[in-house]
Amino acid sequence: MRNNQEFDLWADGYDASVNLSNASGSYPFAGYQEVLDRIYEIVRKACGKQILDIGFGTAVLTAKLYQDGYTITGIDFSKRMIEIAQQKMPGARLIQYDFCQGLPNCLSSTLFDAIICTYAIHHLTDEQKICFLKTLCRYLTPGGKILVGDVSFSTRAELEACKKSSGDAWDDEEFYFVADEICAAFPFAKYEKISHCAGVLLLENTAPTGRFRTE
Repeated sequence: MRNNQEFDLWADGYDASVNLSNASGSYPFAGYQEVLDRIYEIVRKACGKQILDIGFGTAVLTAKLYQDGYTITGIDFSKRMIEIAQQKMPGARLIQYDFCQGLPNCLSSTLFDAIICTYAIHHLTDEQKICFLKTLCRYLTPGGKILVGDVSFSTRAELEACKKSSGDAWDDEEFYFVADEICAAFPFAKYEKISHCAGVLLLENTAPTGRFRTE
């Protein structure tokens, strides 16, 4: 079970630990920077400036968008993560909230051009992920995009192979999505594999039908 005090303690060393795993090409953060770069590229090509970042952590990605003039709303579990992110984005609206409970009521009437979630959705079970993504769809402007970058796999076989090779490093308390399985609930979703243990899932609102399509 997640504990926000543990996340607060991890906050100051988070970037260093991620960078170490990313540089070594090892689970869980192999491809981390490439995932963030890909999401940044997609957002920059899209229209609209309203961004919701779910589980933004230390704002490695969102701070770049903030500097580019995007309007940032963010949700994170950790008070310390928010403090670090707020220093980078003093004008952003950052909310301490557990997205495992959905989205806070204060956002109920807000629409976003892009909703991004990087290395956070693995805290939800597969069933919870699908319900959560369906909820997020209601917060998109026409043509708006949901972009999820995380530890993930194209197939269940790839996940099992990574689990076996990772040994004791594998985290059994996290739920990594398998593209083949999650896309079955969203037939118009697109998954882009980035590394052996990471990728980007894209959903787009095609109003007025409410359906989803890939680019």
